[in-house]
Amino acid sequence: MKKTLALLLALVLALGMLAGCGGSNAGGNSNAGNNGASDNGGAADNGGSDEGGVPGAADVKIVLLLPGEINDQGWNASNYAGVVACNEQLGTSMEYVEAVQEADFESTFREYAERGYDIIMAAGSQFDEAAASVAASYPDTLFMVVNGANSDGDNLCPLFPKEYEASYLAAVIAGNITESGVFGMIGGDPNQAMQDLMAVYGKTAVSIAQERGIADATYNLAYSNSWDDVALGKQMSESMIDEGADVMFVYANELGLGVISGAQEKGAKVVGYSADQTQIDENTVVASIDFDYATMYVWAINEYLDGNLTGHQIVEVGVPEGIYFPVYTDNCPAEAKAACDEAVEALKAGSVDLKALFD
Repeated sequence: MKKTLALLLALVLALGMLAGCGGSNAGGNSNAGNNGASDNGGAADNGGSDEGGVPGAADVKIVLLLPGEINDQGWNASNYAGVVACNEQLGTSMEYVEAVQEADFESTFREYAERGYDIIMAAGSQFDEAAASVAASYPDTLFMVVNGANSDGDNLCPLFPKEYEASYLAAVIAGNITESGVFGMIGGDPNQAMQDLMAVYGKTAVSIAQERGIADATYNLAYSNSWDDVALGKQMSESMIDEGADVMFVYANELGLGVISGAQEKGAKVVGYSADQTQIDENTVVASIDFDYATMYVWAINEYLDGNLTGHQIVEVGVPEGIYFPVYTDNCPAEAKAACDEAVEALKAGSVDLKALFD
């Protein structure tokens, strides 16, 4: 069923490009606006002037580059929600390109910059280097990498969600549900942001387990160096569970679906991350830390329209801004829920120094 839907979507997107763009696209999938369901993307008729809209929003040309597919129930889906929200709430005609391959990063940036786009966003730190390489040639375009760290340019303005706050919440839950005290952790790529959020998760989960009397609690961390190899994710998950892990945590886009599948087969638990993954199987994914990137994107585009986003700055957002929040199932113990809720309030109050946990 998924393959059939994907083929239909690809056909629709391809026809849309031939009719509206008159050019090629490195990612192979371009969509103007709101979930591909409407030609106007929720904006074409209002000119940015409808009641409740932001003046001029419809005239701003924005595109989001995604490393994976929007139906991954993880990172790409969370960022795509931002496209939908901006088009519906602000009256933009924001577009997206899914499954952009690393070899095509620079060419895709250049394609949209050449076409005069005002903002080119890209979801993932893996786009950082390509954005920096291209940005200087297109001073009138703002390059905004979500999770990026390079702001060394007049038109480089990374949007940095503090994902380590979300991994902290996930760890609080994991530490309260483990029985073995062994935590399996899988990341897609060992970039700095990933290392930081994994350090916060692992150290917090182990500390809580030890407080609960599991003296030899430990974690097993591995990087897949892949974001979309579902079979590899399942293999890594099963291997960690065979070595004693009873709670899995993964941040690796589509590969994470394989990790959850492995946990399902082996009877381990998962604390979901980056989307509400409890919908996959609430018996396995007993809780999840959801990313409300719709709110983040609307906020960011509003800031741009107000003239507040320029180069040479990294814009940070997190739990205090309402970007991350827990989702519980009935299979999540009450003590884990209570502990996580307390952690949310502590982060909002600024009483937790998570950077002290960085390696």
